[in-house]
Amino acid sequence: MEKQPRQAVIRPRRYQFPPLRPAQPEHAPTDAGQQGITTQQQLSRGYNDGMNQGFARGLEEGQQEGYQEGVRLGFEEGMRKGLAEGKRLARQQFDDTLSPLDNAHQAVNRFLAGFEQQRRTELLQLVEKVTRQVIRCELALQPTQLLALVEEALSGLAGPPGQIRVQMNPEEFTRIQDTLPEKVLEWGLCAEATLAAGECRVITEQAEIDIGCAHRLDHCMDTLKSTLLPEQPHETE
Repeated sequence: MEKQPRQAVIRPRRYQFPPLRPAQPEHAPTDAGQQGITTQQQLSRGYNDGMNQGFARGLEEGQQEGYQEGVRLGFEEGMRKGLAEGKRLARQQFDDTLSPLDNAHQAVNRFLAGFEQQRRTELLQLVEKVTRQVIRCELALQPTQLLALVEEALSGLAGPPGQIRVQMNPEEFTRIQDTLPEKVLEWGLCAEATLAAGECRVITEQAEIDIGCAHRLDHCMDTLKSTLLPEQPHETE
């Protein structure tokens, strides 16, 4: 007979529990707690560092921008004030330089105006002098020309003259009496010692008329003076 194989006998082993971890005191932080505190401190430190760095960088950038803006504004303000001051100084220098020229120009104008005024005055005096000489010569050669003035004066009367008396210079009366004696009787010519040569006065019942040459010449010269010598405006100081 064959022998049966011998079966192994399995004996149960006793299980041994691992030893318990000794209890840690409550106040002592665990590794996880220690790690959490460290992380929190790092975050806080990083936040503070970031805040400080951001503030410092913002302050620096703000100072830089403020400096640049201040430089720009200062430059623009300086340019504006410098331009205004430059214009003022240039204007003052121009006025100071122009003042002597302006004074000289005014002096020349016053001299020319005075010269022109004097020239016209002398011209009028010459015209008056020559005219009086011509009248005197004409009356000396033809004293009867005074009779034309008498006729002109009588024709201008409104009504009949009535009784007429004509006074004239004694020398001219003598010449007319020798030349036209009938006129002496017709117009009542008579000599008047107070009348200068060329002067004549017509006396009627209505009026007394001065028809002398000097009176007419004065009227003409006044008209001529008003044209050539207009009144000059008074200079204000």
